[in-house]
Amino acid sequence: MAERNASAIKVVSRKSLCFFFSTTTLLFLMSWLFVLRSTRSDSTPDTFSQLLSTFDDSYSQSQNSESSFNNRAILVNTQNVQSSFNNQTQTPDNIVKCITDTTTSRENNNTNVLLKIFMYDLPSEFHFGLLDWKGDDNGKQVWPDMKTKIPHYPGGLNLQHSIEYWLTLDILASTLPEFYPNNGRTVTRVQNSSEADVIFVPFFSSLSYNRYSRTGPHEKRSKNKVLQEKLVRYLMNQKEWKRSGGRDHLIMAHHPNSMLDARMKLSPATFILSDFGRYPPNIANVDKDVIAPYKHVVASYVDDQSTFDTRKTLLYFQGAIYRKDGGHARQELFYLLKDEKDVHFSFGSVQKGGIRKATDGMHSSKFCLNIAGDTPSSNRLFDAIASHCVPVIISDQIELPYEDVLDYSEFCVFVRTRDALKKKFLINFIRSIGKDEWTRMWNRLKEVENFFEFKFPSKENDAVQMIWQAVSRKVPFIKLKTNRSRRFFRSLYGNNNKDMGHKSIPAADDF
Repeated sequence: MAERNASAIKVVSRKSLCFFFSTTTLLFLMSWLFVLRSTRSDSTPDTFSQLLSTFDDSYSQSQNSESSFNNRAILVNTQNVQSSFNNQTQTPDNIVKCITDTTTSRENNNTNVLLKIFMYDLPSEFHFGLLDWKGDDNGKQVWPDMKTKIPHYPGGLNLQHSIEYWLTLDILASTLPEFYPNNGRTVTRVQNSSEADVIFVPFFSSLSYNRYSRTGPHEKRSKNKVLQEKLVRYLMNQKEWKRSGGRDHLIMAHHPNSMLDARMKLSPATFILSDFGRYPPNIANVDKDVIAPYKHVVASYVDDQSTFDTRKTLLYFQGAIYRKDGGHARQELFYLLKDEKDVHFSFGSVQKGGIRKATDGMHSSKFCLNIAGDTPSSNRLFDAIASHCVPVIISDQIELPYEDVLDYSEFCVFVRTRDALKKKFLINFIRSIGKDEWTRMWNRLKEVENFFEFKFPSKENDAVQMIWQAVSRKVPFIKLKTNRSRRFFRSLYGNNNKDMGHKSIPAADDF
C-alpha cells in the first residue's frame, strides 16, 4: 500500500513539474511578445524592413555601376511615401529612411514626380523689379511674359547667388507646356494654397543685398532693409502664414548677408541657404533647411580630354587670402605653400580678367583648394567641380548640397583644418594621391557636374531639379512640424470657430 502511494505521489509530482514548466514557458513567450510589441515604435516595422532590405541590395549594386549617382538622385513622391506609413508608427528617423528607400525604388520610373508649389504674387519690386524689369505701363503686371522676353540676370559675382532667379523661372514655366513638352518638369504651380506641398516666397533677397544694401544719400534706411520689413508685414497678414505659422513656407536667403533683418521673424520657414555660417542653430539648421549650390562663375570644361599628366599644376588656389572669422587658415596656408614649385597660391579677383585666369588655372590643375573664408562655403568648390579639378576641402563647418543622396568623398578630398596647418602635412598628403585614385575622382566629377548646373528650362537632375528634390525630402518633416503645432489649436480657439483656419498658430517653441 505504501509503495502504491509513493508511486502515485511520483506521478503527481511529474505532472506538476510538467505543468509548471509549460506555464512558465508560455508566460515567458507572452512577456517577450508584449515587450516586442511595446517597443515597436523604436524598431523597424516589417514593411519598412522589406523596403530597407531592397534599398541595401540596390545600393550595393549601385556601387559597381557607373551611373550610381544618376540613379540615386530621383525626386520623391511624398504622397507615395505617406501611404507606405499607413497604420504604422511614424518617427522622424523612419520618415527619412523611408524617403531614401522610396527614392531608390523609383530608379527606373520615367514618370516625373511633381512638387506642388503655391507662389505668392508679390509685387515686382521684390523680384524681377530688382532687375529693372518694368512690366506693363499701368504697373499692375506682376510677372514677365515667359513666352516673349525673360529678364536678364546680372553677371559677375552676382551670378553665384542667383538661385532665386532660376527657381522662380522654373515655377512660372511649370504651367506652360511649351517649356516642358515631354512633361520634364519637377514642380507645378497650384493656385489653391491648400493643395500645395510648400508655399514659395519669391523675394530675390541675394540680389536685394548685392544691389541695395547701402544707404543712399537721402535715405535713413537702405532699400534692402525696407523690402525685408515690407515682406515680413506682408507674410504675417497672409492666411497661408497664419494657417501654418510659416512652417510650410520656402524662403531664399542664399547670400550669407541676405535676410539678416527679417530672418528671426521668419525663422519657422524653410530657408534655402549656401551654409549656416551666419545663422544661429535656432534659426537655421540642417534638419529644417536646404543647402543649395552656388552657380559657378568659371567656364565649364566641355569635352575634357585632360589627364593626370597633362594637368601640370598639382594644387591651385586663387582668391582673397586675408579673410575674417574662420578664414585665418587661408593666410596660414599661403605661407606654408607659396614656395612649393607645383602649387599656384595667389591673390585674385574678378577684375582684370580674373575669371578667365581662374578658368585656365583650374582647367590645368589636378587639385583645387576650397578653404573656409568669411563663411564655411564659397563658390570656389563649384568652380572646381565645373573644371573637373578635384576639390580639396578645408572647412570643418561646411554643409554641402544634397549630401543626403550624394557622397562627396568619392570626388572630393577632405582635410581637417588643424591637420592642414601642420608644416608639410597638406602638400605631402596631396602628393601621396596617385594617378589611379585621382583619375577615379576625376571621372566622378564628370558624372556629377550636371547636378550643379543651373538651366532654364530645367533639365533632368540639373541644379534646379536637385534643389526641388531636396525640398521634397523636407516635406514630410514640414508636415510633421505643422501638424504637431496644431495639437492644442482647437482647444484654444474651439471647434466651431469659422475663422479658425486664418488665426495664427501659437508661436511656442515646441520642437
